[in-house]
Amino acid sequence: MPDQLPPRPLDPAKFRDPQQTARGETRASVALTALRTLWINTGTLCNITCRHCYIESSPRNDALVYLSAAELVAYLEEIARDGLPVDTIGFTGGEPFLNRDLPAMLEAVLGRGLQAVVLTNAMKPLRNHAAALQALRARHGERLLLRVSLDHFTAARHDEEREAGSFAQALAGLEWLAGEGFVVHVAGRVGFEPDGEAVMRAGFARLFAERDIRIDAADPVALMLFPEMQAAADVPEITTACWDILGTSPDRLMCASSRMVVKRRGAARPAVLACTLLPYDPQFELGQTLAEAARPVALNHPYCAQFCVLGGAACVR
Repeated sequence: MPDQLPPRPLDPAKFRDPQQTARGETRASVALTALRTLWINTGTLCNITCRHCYIESSPRNDALVYLSAAELVAYLEEIARDGLPVDTIGFTGGEPFLNRDLPAMLEAVLGRGLQAVVLTNAMKPLRNHAAALQALRARHGERLLLRVSLDHFTAARHDEEREAGSFAQALAGLEWLAGEGFVVHVAGRVGFEPDGEAVMRAGFARLFAERDIRIDAADPVALMLFPEMQAAADVPEITTACWDILGTSPDRLMCASSRMVVKRRGAARPAVLACTLLPYDPQFELGQTLAEAARPVALNHPYCAQFCVLGGAACVR
């Protein structure tokens, strides 16, 4: 943020070798212990352009094109055929509600008894699908969850990142969802508040109370606060020794239990990636099927340290 000192630039010797760090130590990797969450990138097109979007979504970026309902169903059939322990299908973008196949994809997921989670800015594209959403909620109830992006609890800080007027539209969408009885969560960014997470949670608690939105701001799942990601900022590389040093386990990282499906512009078929955060780095593209993508993932990117290991964050808990 403008009132903070710029981070130290990334050492160019780091994150070059998937096997070793710049110091010659063994780089940590994460095995897929059990695939429980499959993320579907519905396309990188978005109705707004944010200042710091890790996936570079905008009204013009279609590097990842719209995934179709038929392409999703092929992965749902693989899950069923191979008895994979997937219980949640997440939808991200871009703005998922720009993809006209989204209601059909949600029905395909929910109709199989799985949970569906949609990450959305809750603006006009969502409201364009109001009738379809209400029908899905009526049929499937609490297995449909909408997570609304509100970077901060004030319009000024949110709009500084997203676009002027976007806070009011997103809040109106969140209020509509809550009023219609949908299960709603919120995702914010802890780096947007210099005084830390406690201030963010207190501010969101006030906002939710004022608007009669029944979200527990103290619940780290109902209100997820994500760390900032800066690929050009210097961060430590994660070695095999770090698990004991940090008192944590590779099993708690996203890539131990999740994968993401994307379709690149010009590609004949979708591809399966290691996680939601690295859609463009080819070393994290693992194959075209879930079976091919079951191999271990080397933590060879700054986001692996910033967001997952040191940031302690995950897109689904």
